Amino acid sequence: MTPPRLGIGVIGAGRVGAVLGAALRAQGHAITGAYAVSDASRERAEELLPGVPLLDLPAIVERSEMLLLAVPDDQLGPLAAGIASTGLAPGGQLVVHTSGRFGTEVLAPLADSGSATLAIHPAMTFTGTRADLSRLIGCPMAITAAPTFLPVAGALVVELGGEAVVLAEGDRPLYHASLAHAANHLVVLVDQAREALGRLGIDDPGAYLRPLLEAALEESLRHGSKALTGPVMRGDAGTVTAHLEALDDLDLTGVAGERGDTGDTYRALALAALSRATLPESTRAQIRDLLEDRPTTEDA
Repeated sequence: MTPPRLGIGVIGAGRVGAVLGAALRAQGHAITGAYAVSDASRERAEELLPGVPLLDLPAIVERSEMLLLAVPDDQLGPLAAGIASTGLAPGGQLVVHTSGRFGTEVLAPLADSGSATLAIHPAMTFTGTRADLSRLIGCPMAITAAPTFLPVAGALVVELGGEAVVLAEGDRPLYHASLAHAANHLVVLVDQAREALGRLGIDDPGAYLRPLLEAALEESLRHGSKALTGPVMRGDAGTVTAHLEALDDLDLTGVAGERGDTGDTYRALALAALSRATLPESTRAQIRDLLEDRPTTEDA
C-alpha cells in the first residue's frame, strides 16, 4: 500500500470541505484533522471523515503539510490573515482554498510567510453527502495559482477526479457570477414554477416539470439562445398578457401576507428573451411595453 503523501487539514467541514477531504483521503492522503463549528458540520465530518479528529485551528495548522480552506467567501481573507499572524504556518506549506470568487491574492498573507497558495473551485453544487464523490468525476475545476504552482493545482484536480481549467486572478468574479447566476437563479425559477403548479392542485409539481425542464436544459446547454421557444419568441402578445395577469393574481396571494415575486421574475427574464428574439420592431415594442408595465402595489 502506498503511504500517504500529504497530511491535509480541513478547515471548514461544510458541504465542500468534508467531501473534498474524503476524496483526497481516498487517494492516499492523510487527513490530520478537521475544524467544524456547527452540529451539522460535526455530523458531516463524522460521516465523511470517520476517525479524523476535530481540532482547533492552531492544532490543524501545526500538524498539516497542506491546509484545505473551505469556508464562506467573506471569511476567507480574515482566516488567511489570522493564520499568518499566529506564525504557526511553516514555510513551504501548501494552502488551498475552494472559493469561486477569489484567486490567490486573498491568501497573500500566507504566501508572504512562505506558503504555496492555490485556488481550486469545482463547478458543481455540493450536497455534503457521499453522493458528491461520484459527481466530482469529470467535474470542471477552475484553478488559479502562480505559474510555478499550477502543476500542483492540476495534480490535485486529477486526484479529485476533475478536469482543470486555468483561470486568471482577475477573471474569477465574472466566472463565479456566471455559475451563481446559472445555478442559484435556476433554483429560484423552478421553485416559482413549482409553487404556481402547486396552487393549481398538481400533487407533484417537480415530476410534472421534469420532462419539460430536462429537455430545455439540455437544448440550452447545446445551443444557447437558439433553444428559446414560447410566446415572446413567437411575438404572441395576447399570450404574454394572459401570463402576466395570471402571475400578478398569483403574487397578490403570496405566502404569509408577502406579495409574491414570480411576476417580476417573469418580466425580467421575458425581457431578456425578447432581446434575443427576431421580431418585427412593432411587435417587439408591443411586448416590451407589456413587460415594462409593472402593476402598482396595493395598500393593505
